[in-house]
Amino acid sequence: MAEVKRPISEGEALDAVLDELQREQEVREIAGWDTGFANLNGALDGVFPGLYLLIGPPGCGKTSFARQLLDQVVMRNDAVGVFISFVESKKELRIKTLARLSGIENKEIRRGSAYLLHWYGVPRLGGAEAEQLSPSWERVRRAAENARSWLDSIFLLECGEDTTAETLAAQLREIRGTTSKRRTIIAIDDSQRLGAADQSLEARLPLAGEQLQSLAKTLNAALFAVWPDLRENGEVVSRTWAERALAADVVMILQEDPEQTQKLMGPAQAMNIHIVKNRGGDRGKLLFDFQPAFSRFAEATSR
Repeated sequence: MAEVKRPISEGEALDAVLDELQREQEVREIAGWDTGFANLNGALDGVFPGLYLLIGPPGCGKTSFARQLLDQVVMRNDAVGVFISFVESKKELRIKTLARLSGIENKEIRRGSAYLLHWYGVPRLGGAEAEQLSPSWERVRRAAENARSWLDSIFLLECGEDTTAETLAAQLREIRGTTSKRRTIIAIDDSQRLGAADQSLEARLPLAGEQLQSLAKTLNAALFAVWPDLRENGEVVSRTWAERALAADVVMILQEDPEQTQKLMGPAQAMNIHIVKNRGGDRGKLLFDFQPAFSRFAEATSR
């Protein structure tokens, strides 16, 4: 028969609670998981288990941002990461990571993708054939090898029209069973596809949000759901999105600043992330520079 524990009052537990918080404060400047973005860490106080909604118009870099964020959380926090895609193939997602890490453009890696054998791998060539590899491919190889330790903790899932929140949950539990890591981050690209196809995007969001929030809670995971914004005016209406996404813990809107983009050097885009809902911290605007050719986001200090 299980032993019945004596109820403990908050006052009695206070010393142990303070000791635990003090130990955590000594080693961490943020309470949650490190995102690799200092300003985003400050606004969110790090990442926690829960539902994060990333909203933006088509072509603004949502997929690249979600993939980079997942990679950085896994790399910096001894976590397991799962990127779920309804549109982009595993190959394209891998090229995004390799381009960001190596500094070699997506299109160049894609042209030479026949060399990419087995995972993020290293070309399995020998003799004179190996000597023909260009210096840029050597950079890709080194970047892949340097990332192998944390890439071992990342899984990619390609989904189809028949994928539901229930089938995703089963796949995610299976992945979780392969690792002893306690922290899990999940990114779902085009998450609107989990809703009913005969409904408008606006009508899908409340129910899909509840399903995603339940999934995050069940798995005790940080779940970043990418959602499209197809409105023509493109204005950020904080209250509107916060009210639509009642189940989300955090709502972030990714949007280009065309005026500031014109001031940037090279083929980069000035991007803003508007945090319009945040149950655990601040709301406001964060500045980023996005290089589409390298699928890379970097925080900007000022405009």
